[in-house]
Amino acid sequence: MNIRYEGWELPFFDSAKNFRSYQFRLIKRYIFGSVAEVGAGHGVSLEYYYKFTSNIHLFEPSKNLRKILKKKFKKKNIKIFSKPFNKNSKNKYNAIIYLDVLEHINNDAAEIAKAYKALKKNGNLIISVPAFQHLFSKFDLDIGHLKRYQKRDFEIIAKKIKAKIILMKYYDSIGYFLSLLSKLFFTQYKKDFKLKIMLWDKMIIISRLLDFLTKNLLGKSLLIIIRK
Repeated sequence: MNIRYEGWELPFFDSAKNFRSYQFRLIKRYIFGSVAEVGAGHGVSLEYYYKFTSNIHLFEPSKNLRKILKKKFKKKNIKIFSKPFNKNSKNKYNAIIYLDVLEHINNDAAEIAKAYKALKKNGNLIISVPAFQHLFSKFDLDIGHLKRYQKRDFEIIAKKIKAKIILMKYYDSIGYFLSLLSKLFFTQYKKDFKLKIMLWDKMIIISRLLDFLTKNLLGKSLLIIIRK
């Protein structure tokens, strides 16, 4: 795993409560038992799934972010590490979570293969990534994204490691159109960035409706669930 990332934008997206609630609604049924979250950031996602779990390992390569996590979470069943899935580790998980993390990793296929091996039988690998390479912009470059994804990318990886994808869909259609507009017309994307995030988050209710009506045809993000 190779991430050089401190996440200047994290506080802005962490404040997007409507989006986080929508995201959690999509993944909560797949989270139970012993859980690992890779690239935990400020631990915002943990606040949504903590009550469904018995044991949690948070993996965060950023030293600064690890300090925040250790200060924020002092419960005995939460442990914080710098690197996931050590070769000598015997830890196995019912769920492993990557939320907007995989796009920062050089060898994403190898990362997925390691995570898959660390799953217990019937465990779930839960991945959310930015969708559609044609949306790739200066914003992606500035925050360390190496690529954006579409379904075919994960079909190839799953076939290679002989894994079963049980769910794969795009979500946040409003976010898709806003990302496209931003790429085409707003080169100075950092201007009023906080306000833009707030407006997008307020429109998530519309996004949920459009996702349903269009059967998740488009979206700013792509959700993948792989079951062992």
